[in-house]
Amino acid sequence: MDQEAFRLGLKLGLPYAAVGFVLSLSFGVLAVQAGFTALQAIVTSALVFAGSAQFAALAIVSGGGGIAAALSAATLMHSRFLAMGIALAPSLPGGPLRRATEGQAVVDSSWALANRGDGTFDRSLMIGTTIPQYVSWLAGTVVGALAGDLIGDPEQYGLDVLFPTFFIAILLAELRRPEARVAALAGAGIALALVPFTPAGIPVLAAGAAALLGLAQRGSDERESS
Repeated sequence: MDQEAFRLGLKLGLPYAAVGFVLSLSFGVLAVQAGFTALQAIVTSALVFAGSAQFAALAIVSGGGGIAAALSAATLMHSRFLAMGIALAPSLPGGPLRRATEGQAVVDSSWALANRGDGTFDRSLMIGTTIPQYVSWLAGTVVGALAGDLIGDPEQYGLDVLFPTFFIAILLAELRRPEARVAALAGAGIALALVPFTPAGIPVLAAGAAALLGLAQRGSDERESS
């Protein structure tokens, strides 16, 4: 592992970890209010480690939906990682077990930051970026689940703006790379257009179609350079 890239990843992951702590704190509070035990909320964050999926499933359970519906929603939210994993796979060394293990470090911000822009990813930077985010996500859930009575209703603090802010930060990181700007802006446009009309999670998934523009642009660039 490239230690320098790993240390840089740890540094880059800290701002996202700070946001993740607050979001997971909110999840811990709301999960207990919805009927989870504190242990169930903590184990959910430890195993799932995905804010959008956890909040989508929690919303369904809180609204009276069943476990099957909650799992379906979480699976739908997670489906974007299939495409992300396919893109990452050539950059991971070793056999299937090692690759699958290192692939667990894929989260939205780490994947975007580790992208070199040429179709390859810096695995050391990605793993380094994910570690502080996982630690803070679990720690926030622990605090929220165990101290929810002291915190009260998370919505009173305006925490609902953190999710959009989180994804905007990822978008801004992508806009710094000229070769990614068209796809990034197209993805943002698709998501914004669908937000008023579709269930939560669908805009983010649909925005992935903008990656086709990136592939088309790369193909055009390669033809021009050949």
